[in-house]
Amino acid sequence: MTGTLKRVLVRPPLPEDVVRWRDCGWRAAPDHPAAATEHEVLRGLLEEAGAEVVVSRHDSGNPDAIYVYDPVLVGQAGAVLLRPGKEGRRGEPRAIAEALERTGVPIAGELTAPSNAEGGDTVWLDEQTLLVGIGYRTNAEAVPALEAAFPGVTVVPFDLPHWNGTGEVLHLMSLLSPLDADLALVYLRLAPVRLLRLFAERAIAVVEVPDEEFESQGSNVLALGPRRALALDGNPETRRRMERAGVEVIVYRGDEISKKGDGGPTCLTRPLLRV
Repeated sequence: MTGTLKRVLVRPPLPEDVVRWRDCGWRAAPDHPAAATEHEVLRGLLEEAGAEVVVSRHDSGNPDAIYVYDPVLVGQAGAVLLRPGKEGRRGEPRAIAEALERTGVPIAGELTAPSNAEGGDTVWLDEQTLLVGIGYRTNAEAVPALEAAFPGVTVVPFDLPHWNGTGEVLHLMSLLSPLDADLALVYLRLAPVRLLRLFAERAIAVVEVPDEEFESQGSNVLALGPRRALALDGNPETRRRMERAGVEVIVYRGDEISKKGDGGPTCLTRPLLRV
């Protein structure tokens, strides 16, 4: 998850998405022209970082569809379609599958009931180790399903806290973002103890997100490469701490596409190729 990003899938906001913002639990109605501009700038930053940006316009009318990280999990054999715990997103995996196949990414598997899993609860620690958060969006039944979908991969589950309940998403990646093979950005106060012990065993250092910047998505950053990160603007202390750890930080404005829908740069992107 920290190799140099070479190809990434995104889905821009569409005018038809705005109508359902309440149904999808957004904090406020997005201003579509402003959201479209923010997303265009985001795509430009990804391209400047050296990534080929694949644009899909699937699942029109669903504002959550811009958060393309959640419907699928990409591994060495291809993409596995997940089954979101948020019922309103259940149509997204099939919708995004067509876009993936057009880009040459094969569909390697699909999760079915009773398994629920969202991409935001999955973190590849390395090519053979998948961390999975168990909470309101990803259930325990997903663990054996993911083990079957990714043969030879060790799936390590962690229980997530209640936080603000079922109405507000809290993914594993709400708490941490990999920055390099030996460095991660973490909000320690909510991080599972077993996860921190695993990091210590693997000699993975931690950059701590301060309390005042957790709810503004300080811990949600996208690795563009080893110690290169794309972050939501507005978390200056987290940025300073990453930079002190040797991380180059690029920021984007996400008032419409990130803050209103609670989705940071990892949520807005589905990496397809890293080297």
